[in-house]
Amino acid sequence: MKTPFLFKSLSALLALLILSFCMLSCTRCSEPPKEPVSDSYKKKLISYREGRILYDEYSRTNNVILTKYRNGEPDSRWYWFSVEDMEGYLNYVKETAKKQHLKNPGIRIYMGKYPMNHPKNKMAKPEYAGYQTIFLVPTAQNLKRDSSGTMSKAMRSTGENINVSEMEVLNMTNLAPPPKVSTADMP
Repeated sequence: MKTPFLFKSLSALLALLILSFCMLSCTRCSEPPKEPVSDSYKKKLISYREGRILYDEYSRTNNVILTKYRNGEPDSRWYWFSVEDMEGYLNYVKETAKKQHLKNPGIRIYMGKYPMNHPKNKMAKPEYAGYQTIFLVPTAQNLKRDSSGTMSKAMRSTGENINVSEMEVLNMTNLAPPPKVSTADMP
């Protein structure tokens, strides 16, 4: 018995519809495409040798003063965050800035020093008391306000980011307090 042409066409069409539905379902289940990462950082890269010049200049000047002030005891020379911690913190800043409708989020790096009586749970290691550290502070675009103190409709930038005090600051870095690292050599 011959199969009618219409039945063959409907079977093929039905198979095509089912296949299309399955493919569309799988496409919806995949992760959305990630935002492209800017490569603007590439213009700001320096060589290891250039970094060594900066490190040696710090050693020759600022660190000599700090060591003298600390009665010959050198201060910390470098600070370390894992890439995972940095990525997590950057994502936290980006997401929070987006929720708060902040423009041009950034990070400002500050120098600090742990007081001798600093809470032990607020340092990576309690023996870091008395040493200098760094901490990262989120920033966002500084928008001009009109004379009444409210944001103007133009919302023009003043050109410099300001600290965002509503976001958490990143610290508890691992640092190299001497004598674990030579003050003359960049590791």
